[in-house]
Amino acid sequence: MWCPETAHFSRVHHLAVPKTTSVGCSTLEVYVPHMVASHAWTHPVAVMDNGILRLTLSIPGGTVVGIRYNGIDNLLELNNPVLNGGFWDLNWAEPGHQGTAGVFDVLDGTGFKVVVEDGEQIELSFTRPWDPSLQVDHSPLNIDKRFIMLRGSSGFYSYAIYEHSKEMPAFNLYETRIAFMLKIDKFHYMALADNRQRFMPLPDDRLPGRGEQLAYKEAVLLVDPIEPEFKGEVDDKYQYSCENKDNRVHGWICFDPPVGFWQISPSNEFRTGGPTKQDLTSHVNPTTLAMFVSAHYGGEDLSLQFESGEPWKKVFGPVFIYVNSVSDGNKALSLWDNAKEQMEVEAQSWPYEFPNSEDFPGSDERGTLSGRLLVYDRYISEQPLPAIGAYVGLALPGETGSWQRESKGYQFWTMVDQEGYFGIKNIRTGDYNLYAWVPGFIGDYHCDVSITITSGCEVDLGNLVYEPPRDGPTLWEIGIPDRSAAEFYIPDPNPKYVNRLYLNHPDRFRQYGLWERYADLYPDGDLVYTVGESDFRKDWFFAHVNRKTGDGAYEGTTWQIKFRLKNLYEGGTYNLRLALASANQSVLEVRVNDPQANPPHFSSGLVGKDNAIARHGIHGLYYLFNVDIPSAQLTQGDNTIFLTQTSNTSPFQGIMYDYIRLEAPPVSDS
Repeated sequence: MWCPETAHFSRVHHLAVPKTTSVGCSTLEVYVPHMVASHAWTHPVAVMDNGILRLTLSIPGGTVVGIRYNGIDNLLELNNPVLNGGFWDLNWAEPGHQGTAGVFDVLDGTGFKVVVEDGEQIELSFTRPWDPSLQVDHSPLNIDKRFIMLRGSSGFYSYAIYEHSKEMPAFNLYETRIAFMLKIDKFHYMALADNRQRFMPLPDDRLPGRGEQLAYKEAVLLVDPIEPEFKGEVDDKYQYSCENKDNRVHGWICFDPPVGFWQISPSNEFRTGGPTKQDLTSHVNPTTLAMFVSAHYGGEDLSLQFESGEPWKKVFGPVFIYVNSVSDGNKALSLWDNAKEQMEVEAQSWPYEFPNSEDFPGSDERGTLSGRLLVYDRYISEQPLPAIGAYVGLALPGETGSWQRESKGYQFWTMVDQEGYFGIKNIRTGDYNLYAWVPGFIGDYHCDVSITITSGCEVDLGNLVYEPPRDGPTLWEIGIPDRSAAEFYIPDPNPKYVNRLYLNHPDRFRQYGLWERYADLYPDGDLVYTVGESDFRKDWFFAHVNRKTGDGAYEGTTWQIKFRLKNLYEGGTYNLRLALASANQSVLEVRVNDPQANPPHFSSGLVGKDNAIARHGIHGLYYLFNVDIPSAQLTQGDNTIFLTQTSNTSPFQGIMYDYIRLEAPPVSDS
């Protein structure tokens, strides 16, 4: 996967100089090419100024090279050795490419125009039509990047329209985003949530001599940081990942003068992978990202794979770049509270009415959907129950659970209320399936009836009933079916590898190196869990990982679940439900009462590429395996199930369990 530490801008345009113009509430100036800081940009530039901030963009490239605000000449860093300013980019490859580290493409525009210029707003367009002669460097897409400034607004909006048309070749799109590299000497305090904010190390602290690279390049131990307070900490951008449903506002605070810079996402409709998909936010550099597509916490399953001639168009954004300030430096941290308030304002204004593109429909061109979701498990209740806490969403038509890998379309999600009712507003027109999952129950709900949304429609689905997988009554269970491993035992980090933000924090799983703690806790043998005696909160390690046996050598591990059967229903079939919260290039084998059985009773085959163990994710993609166990393989009395993860070439190959349940044969069979 491409990372900002190694990427660079690909080219500089030399263009004729347009004249200066003035429009509306702000001034739009296009003037003589000039030096910008230490970078010899010889572009003309467009300047938007509404009296609150001044935004400067290169022409026709559409790179943000300046943001002047509150006495700071430029909030952006232009002196980094690699990445500077604000820019859209993507990562792509031709079909057949292995992995997700493709070609890094900064989306430099080749055309520029003023779309709107009136007293209320300015909208600029930077376009790059596909040029087959540049296919080695440029992805086969038509790109239209837009920037909008409104009168009286303390910020600006950006969105982009990507199009793959019928004459374009096949390719894979792995990642796309908009990134801002902020002034290194100004922005030192990062905020992602009320309980996830702190002063951050400097980018130089990650360089050799001051930092020591750990198991992968993103993770660096700070051994001689410029600010001694960070000595001994680990810095890793993946420690600041966030689920889509919570990734609404994040950014940085400067204390002199007190200024905040925030990325606000008012909607998730254009993001991929559903509400629990995780992605990057802000991190050291200082960097602020709006991620739209990525393989993070999912692998190649989350890439967009286009066939030759496959028509596709999608609008990413708009996102809002918000800047704020206070006069009293002692109140600088209040800028976070103000950013959250602005986030709510933006969310309530969605969908925006001001983008001037036929590809971004307003609220009157969208539809609504409502209904009620119930869940029926006859071993829990005689009647269907409200699906309390359920996530319900629309995504492109597909198979059960396909929403978590779907990336080409738009998704619209909500949570049900205490009675199971839900409503989804402002849905783009098109054909969808309805999907859902319910905390406390395994599996996925899928209403495979095609739902057509038209402008102004109000679709009422009535009562929907989800019947989760179930054959017989529960004999025992381990964990909570919530698609996360967070309820299991998460160890303290090695004192050598600590991020102090996560000490005594609910997200303690975000510490570096927790996979290595398994061998510390189980030095002489693997985990043994005894049903009725063990407590999964204390006795079930959060990740089924490999054991390090030497320098670069690892071995698979076998966990045991011991349990007693008071009665054995001869001739019946028991069912072992294995719900996985994560899998990374893993093979899970199940054996029953014979640890040497060959072949195993069940094998998952090679599954998963989410890398959530290394990236402190506590979950990746969800998997559910249902394993039938004939009664002949069990005994009345003591039994043992052996779980072996056999892939052992890396410390990051492993599994996070969500929930395990053994069911007796159906009551009618017993």
